[in-house]
Amino acid sequence: MWKKSKPHRRLLNKLNKVDTLAELPMHLKPPHNTLEFTAYKGLKPRPVPKQSKIELDGEKVEDFDKPRKSSSSSGLAGQIEKLVVYKRFKEALELFEILECEGDHEVGGSTYDALVNACIGSRSIRGVKRVFSFMIKSGFEPDQYLRNRMLLMHVKCKMMIDARYLFDEMPERNLVSWNTIIGGLVDSGDYVEAFRLFITMWEEYSGLGVGCRSFSTMIRAASGLEVIYPGRQLHSITVKMGIAGDVFLSCALIDMYSKCGSIDDAQCVFDSMPTKTTVGWNSIIAGYALHGYSEEALTLYYEMLDSGAKMDHFTFSIIIRICARLGSLEHAKQAHAGLVRNGFGLDMVANSALVDFYSKWGRIEDARNVFEKMPLKNVISWNALIAGYGNHGRGMEAVRLFHRMNCEGVMPNHVTFLAVLSACSYSNLQDYGWEIFESMSRDHKVKPRAMHYACMIELLGREGHLDEAFALISDCPFKPTVNMWAALLTACRVNQNLVLGKLAAEKIYGMEPEKLSNYVVLLNVYNSLGKSEEAASVFNTLRKKGLRMLPACTWIEIKKQSYVFHSGDKSHAQAKEIYENLDKLMLKISKHGYAPENNTLLPDVDKQEGRLQSYHSEKLAISFGLLNTQESTPLHLVQSHRICNDCHNAVKLIAMVTNCKIVVRDASRFHRFQDGKCSCGDYW
Repeated sequence: MWKKSKPHRRLLNKLNKVDTLAELPMHLKPPHNTLEFTAYKGLKPRPVPKQSKIELDGEKVEDFDKPRKSSSSSGLAGQIEKLVVYKRFKEALELFEILECEGDHEVGGSTYDALVNACIGSRSIRGVKRVFSFMIKSGFEPDQYLRNRMLLMHVKCKMMIDARYLFDEMPERNLVSWNTIIGGLVDSGDYVEAFRLFITMWEEYSGLGVGCRSFSTMIRAASGLEVIYPGRQLHSITVKMGIAGDVFLSCALIDMYSKCGSIDDAQCVFDSMPTKTTVGWNSIIAGYALHGYSEEALTLYYEMLDSGAKMDHFTFSIIIRICARLGSLEHAKQAHAGLVRNGFGLDMVANSALVDFYSKWGRIEDARNVFEKMPLKNVISWNALIAGYGNHGRGMEAVRLFHRMNCEGVMPNHVTFLAVLSACSYSNLQDYGWEIFESMSRDHKVKPRAMHYACMIELLGREGHLDEAFALISDCPFKPTVNMWAALLTACRVNQNLVLGKLAAEKIYGMEPEKLSNYVVLLNVYNSLGKSEEAASVFNTLRKKGLRMLPACTWIEIKKQSYVFHSGDKSHAQAKEIYENLDKLMLKISKHGYAPENNTLLPDVDKQEGRLQSYHSEKLAISFGLLNTQESTPLHLVQSHRICNDCHNAVKLIAMVTNCKIVVRDASRFHRFQDGKCSCGDYW
């Protein structure tokens, strides 16, 4: 378990040191009766008609399938309002078009209010334009309430330019007007302008009446900027106003502190919540997961279970993604069962996370089953399964699924193309890869990005076409990125092309001079070619820069318990059995052609690395897993570094002689070992 935050006084001390936004007064208290302030004029919503068996010109609502024309304007308007009550928004807008075409009807405020709801409910930009235009042409003068509703209609339909014009032209604004336009700016990502308007609003009202809704919105803006100082300013003001304990504010603060890198402050806010809501739990769990504290996030999830808090589909989707990172099959199964048990078995978000998890961790048929049972699939669901097929070397199935996706009318995005191009690369489907790459801009209007070019470079590299790969980089319409040069460098390592590899390495060093892995790849190129002097030169560069690789470690989960191993690790209670079993495995695979490799080691990674190559962390974890599971039980490992050539060769043979599927997630990609082969095709 992580170290708990100190008492909340620590965070309060931070807040007391914070200056106010635009030197705002810090002694404000919430008004005793906010309705006394003119700022709240227009806040009271119009009453919503009670749903009942309403007669529409002699027809009951449940039989009202085809709106009919009426010569009475009040009749048409009334029918529009009743349709909206029953959330038949499209029919209401169609009936409005009839009213609009007849042109001689008077429409009142309640009908306009209903039309606003219809436009918002259907997200109809066309409807917004027609309703607003009709109001202007008819000369109707809306009151403050209806002006705010029209503003909200534009904001909800993401028509921010028109919304801003409407806001600027308002003869009178209240806090609802300000909150609506500021919320729209935050939702559209214009965080700086949202802060500018918030400060203007604060100054106009001297802070009176500005409450939790306004601050929650602005804390979301600080979260979007990922800048902690304005968020802390806002938190400070809410503390001194006495509203910091509000549930919505607390959840927004947890999210903001998490995204701004201060997980301790996020934990402090969460601990201070008098009632911990589902959103609060989700926010703090997601915060820990965001910063890589997956085990701590999983612990919080079980605390949430014990607390009796209600879980929603977001809770389960977060946990499933955490399990994907940890390789925790048992915890993922539990989350899957909880998903179904709590009534979210068909939820699109959570099921997409399940497809992603099962795809990554060798359960591709389970992933397919979940995918096929989903009543609604979004692009994320398709992407997850396409990527899963690619990761497991089933490139043709990935290509077929991509074509099926197109046939079903789902628009592919840049992630889709990354997944299918990677699948083509892993399975050496060069013709399909080129066809799909060229179709991106031609057929789908998706402009290829650097990541797509990197996939094509890898695809060419797998086939040994290094000159074509270099030409693709040279002809790229934008400046080549590190990923593109890294793909070429990897191809040079596999194909032992020293000249081009050195060029690629120099390009990478110029962009990322402090990244150790770039030097290691070139070092391995030199080692594989027996260029000891050049390898020594690279190593000396590393030493001068003070770059040193930390010892690798490997995680494995057995019976819901996670275990960590380091190279040469003898701290485990079963150390003797683990080493004896590993020695037997190494002897067994040596009869199938295994011979230890020494030419890919980074010199002086640690003093014992050379001696302990037979006892690298992933080998120890596999030996432990085989000792503590039934025969042929799949093993799932997470490796902190890129798996070395020696271990890669050894694990392929161990999987073969033990008839065991072994899935390893290293710093490069997923490796699925089975029957003496790896899904990466020995290219990683």
